[in-house]
Amino acid sequence: MKILKQIINYFAYTVVALLMGIAYMRVVLGPNDVAAEGLGYLWHMFYQMGLIGVGLRVGAIVALLFITVDVLYLRKRLAQGLKSSLIRLGAIVLITLFVGCLHYILEKVIDII
Repeated sequence: MKILKQIINYFAYTVVALLMGIAYMRVVLGPNDVAAEGLGYLWHMFYQMGLIGVGLRVGAIVALLFITVDVLYLRKRLAQGLKSSLIRLGAIVLITLFVGCLHYILEKVIDII
């Protein structure tokens, strides 16, 4: 039962990380001002593919890094409770900021992506 509870908790944190990745791409791409009809349809589709496709990849990287940090460090240091959940959510935000900065450096500064 304890393992099932951990799997459910990690699933919930993974969903949060995926949503953080999509939110990061929303910040990077900005609002979608193009109409979804006519010639703007193609731009609208590229925007949606970038938002969802790249956002989910960034979120998956955040989730992988968070689960690694949680298993190797946080689980040993924190007890269960509200305070530990807030610390874990803060860790997800920090990891998202780190991945976002790394993505920006690789895309804009070094021009690898």
